Amino acid sequence: MARKLGVSAAYINLLENNQRSVSVNVLMALSEAYGIDAHHLVKDSSATQLADLRACLRDPMFANQAPDISELRAALDHAPTVVKLFLQLHANHEALQHSMRKLTRDDASGSVQAVRAETAIYTFFRSHGNHFPPLEAAAEAARDAIGGANDDLYANLKRHLKQAYGLQVTLAPVEEMEQALRVFDIAESRVLISEALDPVNRTFQLAHVLALVSVSALLETLITDANIPTETGQERCRVELANYFAAALLMPYDAIFRTAEDTRYDLDRIATRFAVSFEQVAQRLTTLQRKGAEGVPFFFLRIDPAGNVTKRFNATPFTLADQGGACPVWNLHSAFAAPDTILPQRVELPDTGQFFTISRTTPRPVTQHQDTPRRLVVTLGCEQTHAHRIRYADPHDRAEAPIAQIGINCHICPRLDCAQRAYEPLHVALPLDVNRRGTTRYQS
Repeated sequence: MARKLGVSAAYINLLENNQRSVSVNVLMALSEAYGIDAHHLVKDSSATQLADLRACLRDPMFANQAPDISELRAALDHAPTVVKLFLQLHANHEALQHSMRKLTRDDASGSVQAVRAETAIYTFFRSHGNHFPPLEAAAEAARDAIGGANDDLYANLKRHLKQAYGLQVTLAPVEEMEQALRVFDIAESRVLISEALDPVNRTFQLAHVLALVSVSALLETLITDANIPTETGQERCRVELANYFAAALLMPYDAIFRTAEDTRYDLDRIATRFAVSFEQVAQRLTTLQRKGAEGVPFFFLRIDPAGNVTKRFNATPFTLADQGGACPVWNLHSAFAAPDTILPQRVELPDTGQFFTISRTTPRPVTQHQDTPRRLVVTLGCEQTHAHRIRYADPHDRAEAPIAQIGINCHICPRLDCAQRAYEPLHVALPLDVNRRGTTRYQS
């Protein structure tokens, strides 16, 4: 091996005993000498694992005991299995805490397992950098087979589903859909699309159905790889993977990557070019992580008026997307008061990590006249070091630009002077002076 790789036998011995790292030159030599794809030899998850490890150790139960960065790197290098098990144990601990918060005396229907299924799906997507090359390739091939420009896709998808799979697509009145937006009736070989959907979302639903019928084996392979513990969780994962395919079909990788870079991530211009919605663009941008053509590494959150996170994706090694969304200082909550307006903000976490985020409302379909107008807020964010690539960040990408001091949530936020505090932190005893009233009842 040493002769083939052009190094000494002693160096090989050091590599085998984990006392030297494999250099790029040696990695390329291994690839050439043994006919192995270098990407199969190296799966670079160390950055994500290091970030996860640091986030876990910021938990209040580890107060004042966190090891330094060199100790963490040594753990990753020399005890990777122990690190993996520790992260899994902490994830289970958090899932249990989340479940306990959800369960009340009046509602015992929740289950730890259901929470873990959702967490497993999110972790599965994140472990792949929210990017699935096989789905990208399948969507590209399907787009070529369908043909036509962006504004022809709905009609072309209808024709393709009929000709290739014998599926009849029908636009159905809201009253006949029983509050469903799309029904794929396999027995009758038909797809019903509700009139409640706008043209953009009608096209997306047909692309979703195309994923179910054209790449079902690929979806099954990916779901098996995800190791989701329940059947319901596996079906939820199938939905998310089919949505990924649909977005990749409507917004082909090379085209949207070029458009995003050329427009400096102007989401409205991207949406109009590809005839898609703001939310669809925002979610698609989190998937642009192809080697050699990486977009800005974004995280994505979707929040309802009560502050619940209804969807999250993360193409970054950062954990703000994992637990964030509950801090009232973050202006994503203000977006409900300014519908259809993009709200940019530069934020900083207690650990001094800085991010740039944009938030905007997105409408939801209404299926019956009793429904009140429904809006959710979509938030897209990245680490501040990438903000210069985004046009919305220009006024905020200066040293003197204001920075909002946010936290994950009040229970674990260590900020002592926050005027928005709703709960006393679990790990810090705030001083109280009965003779002085601060801006909140937790401040003196």
